[in-house]
Amino acid sequence: MLFIGNSLTYVNDLPALVAAFAEAAGETPPEFRAVVAGGFSLEDHWQQGEARKAIEREKWDVVVLQQGPSASAEGRALLLRYARRFAPEIRRAGARPALYMVWPSAGRRQDFGAVSDSYRLAAEDIRGMLLPAGEAWRRVEKKVPKLALYSSDGLHPTVAGSYVAGAVIYGQLYGRSPIGLPARLTLRSGTTMEVPAGDARLLQEAAAEAIEKSGGLSSQASGAR
Repeated sequence: MLFIGNSLTYVNDLPALVAAFAEAAGETPPEFRAVVAGGFSLEDHWQQGEARKAIEREKWDVVVLQQGPSASAEGRALLLRYARRFAPEIRRAGARPALYMVWPSAGRRQDFGAVSDSYRLAAEDIRGMLLPAGEAWRRVEKKVPKLALYSSDGLHPTVAGSYVAGAVIYGQLYGRSPIGLPARLTLRSGTTMEVPAGDARLLQEAAAEAIEKSGGLSSQASGAR
C-alpha cells in the first residue's frame, strides 16, 4: 500500500496502525510506504513529484489519496481534479486508487456532510475505493460526544480518532468487520497504542456502520499485502 497525504495520515502513524490491525486479526499485514507532508493537498503532491515517482517505482495493490477536509467548493474541485490526475498513474502501475475521507475541523462540525460528499464524489468519479473514516467520526460524535477524537488543535486526531480511522481502512481493505479488533496494538516501530476497551467497541461499531453505509465491506481489496 502507498499512502499519499498530509498530517491527517502521518499523525499517530495511521499506515502502521492499519498494518497492526491486520496482523492482530490474523491477516497478512500490508507492506506500506507513505509520501506525506504537512498541509499538502493532492495538487501539492502532484506538483512536487515524489508521490508520482513512488507510484512508478514499486508494485502496489492500493494507493490511498488524502488531502484536507475539502468541504468548500474550491476544495472539492481540487480534490476531484487531482484524484482524476492520479488515478490513471495508479492504474498504470497495476494498483487501485482509494480515497481516505477525513473530517472537518472541530470548529466546522457542520461540514461533516460536505466533507463526506466531496470524498464520495471523488471516489465515484475515478471508480476508486472509498475509505469513509470521516463518516465513522461523525457517528462517534453523535453517539458519544464526550469521546475525544480531536486533539487540542481542533483538527488532528487523538489516538481514539486514529483508531477509528484505521479500523475503517482495515475493514474496507480486507473485507472484514472491524468489530472485535483489540483495544491495544503495538506498531512496527515498537510504539503501543491503546484505547479503553469500552471505547474500542464503540469505535469499532462506528467504523462498521460507516463501511456499511458506504456500500459494505469491499472484497475487491482483500489481496492487500
